[in-house]
Amino acid sequence: LTNMRASGSDNFEKTAPPTILTLEQALEFIADDEAVEVTPRSVRLRKVVLDHSARARLRKKG
Repeated sequence: LTNMRASGSDNFEKTAPPTILTLEQALEFIADDEAVEVTPRSVRLRKVVLDHSARARLRKKG
């Protein structure tokens, strides 16, 4: 075994750049399980419950 990697084996996934939203746009866009986080420099959309399994349990409860 060597410590060399194949030159073509690294596949980089491209992600879309973040969408710049105003506070009004963010408030129109969010779902019931999301919150808008506002800082002096940015407006962010966040899930209220961060844990995926906890979100699934809440969704089942209704």
